[in-house]
Amino acid sequence: MIRLDHREPLPLSLRGAVLALGNFDGFHQGHQAVVGEAIAWASAEGRPCIVATFDPHPVRHFRPDAEPFRLTTLDQREELFAAAGADAMLVFHFDAAMAEMPAALWAEGMVSRHIGATGVVTGEDFTFGKGRGGNPGLLRERGVETRTVGPVHDDEGPISSSRIREALKAGDCETATRLLTRPFAIRGVVQHGDKRGRTIGFPTANLELGTYLRPHYGIYAVTGALPGGKVAHGAANLGVRPTFDPPRELLEPYFFDFDGDLYGREIEVGFHHFLRPEAKFASLEELSAQMEKDCAEARGLLAQPKL
Repeated sequence: MIRLDHREPLPLSLRGAVLALGNFDGFHQGHQAVVGEAIAWASAEGRPCIVATFDPHPVRHFRPDAEPFRLTTLDQREELFAAAGADAMLVFHFDAAMAEMPAALWAEGMVSRHIGATGVVTGEDFTFGKGRGGNPGLLRERGVETRTVGPVHDDEGPISSSRIREALKAGDCETATRLLTRPFAIRGVVQHGDKRGRTIGFPTANLELGTYLRPHYGIYAVTGALPGGKVAHGAANLGVRPTFDPPRELLEPYFFDFDGDLYGREIEVGFHHFLRPEAKFASLEELSAQMEKDCAEARGLLAQPKL
């Protein structure tokens, strides 16, 4: 997988590619349908397939004070696009200049001349350019062959990033997993903390949440993708740790039967089941007793066969 920057020339080997154009944060079932159509089209014509995404998300430009909402990082998206079969990821760096670019110039300058796309695949409701003035029809008017893919539905309606965010904010990991086709996962570098968990027998790996959406604060059954390809089961606290002062927002997974050093290493924590909300305990003994129960519940849930 090649990562491209829209501000730099496109390699000649990728000129004439089929472009999947969207944001694709989360890369849920609907996004997968758009990218899948682009990959199939490119394969049928013997052309490369490029998947475009935006960073930062346009919402962050127009609403800089918006609460964190990202479902994936660029690195995660790159891996997901590669696993789907794309040849390259093109990152549009969204800034004031891009926000002010007229839709016609965006279509001609970015898609036709700069990328040289033979074909473009988008969702039916995709828009681009200043004031969202461009759509797939405008691309076709500029001579770009374009295909659109309609929303993917389930029994509750169209699958969307908004639905996934709502599910995660409610602690509904199962719905989020079904819509994403994988568990929501937070990736980060393990940091040193106050090491209180170690003193009560539950050493945790501390991760900052960065720009990720904040799922419902509480205790989760999780898996950890660890260095060296190891996958561990565990229980994690996500929140501000109300038992301790001062409050500090962290993701703190405790991995069962693991005794390695993760400080300074990148790991990814997948959210499988919500166990309970955060709570404040009167003593470390009460906290430790509850954590024993949480870990036992998490072990049982994670041991169940996947349907």
